Amino acid sequence: MAHPAQLGLQNATSPIMEELIAFHDHTLMIIFLISSLVLYIISMMLTTKLTHTSTMNAQEIEMIWTILPAIILIMIALPSLRILYMTDEFNKPYLTLKAIGHQWYWSYEYSDYVDLAFDSYIMPTYFLEPGEFRLLEVDNRTTLPMEADIRMLISSQDVLHSWAVPSLGVKADAIPGRLNQAMLASMRPGLFYGQCSEICGSNHSFMPIVLEFIYFQDFEVWAS
Repeated sequence: MAHPAQLGLQNATSPIMEELIAFHDHTLMIIFLISSLVLYIISMMLTTKLTHTSTMNAQEIEMIWTILPAIILIMIALPSLRILYMTDEFNKPYLTLKAIGHQWYWSYEYSDYVDLAFDSYIMPTYFLEPGEFRLLEVDNRTTLPMEADIRMLISSQDVLHSWAVPSLGVKADAIPGRLNQAMLASMRPGLFYGQCSEICGSNHSFMPIVLEFIYFQDFEVWAS
């Protein structure tokens, strides 16, 4: 999860998030190089009094500053499209979890199991145990198996919500009357926190999400 004064993204726990962080660093480096070049040119124009008259009407220079930005855009677009298609891939998910947004809590239904559903409310401050996080802890954590493809079906019963867990690279809108789909997976066990990311009313800040990833055998025992 995030920590105070953090400048970068949260540590990735899923392959998709690892790809997103790599793409972020790739794009940031391109922006840094372009900004450095522009700053250098501006500083040279402001500090030198020399001019080169032949560059005022040079076709070669115009071709370079037309083709080079196009190449840079392609270098950004191709990895972006690759990740976009990766997020839409759904290859035989191990289980399906349905998340339904309410004002102001989440309901979860395990579609592959009979009568396995519960509501997840924020934990009041006076019920917190030592080591638990205020405004992020819930009374019923969502338990999932690690190293498994999990299909999320996300909807809402009242207003717009958004189900988001940054360390997994998952964010999908919960829209009344519509079912959105997302895929998530965790490569390690642990607790991962998220929140509603769509302003949904006065208690919008009090809709945390807690996912607890455990080993396969432990999950089967829990689900049974």
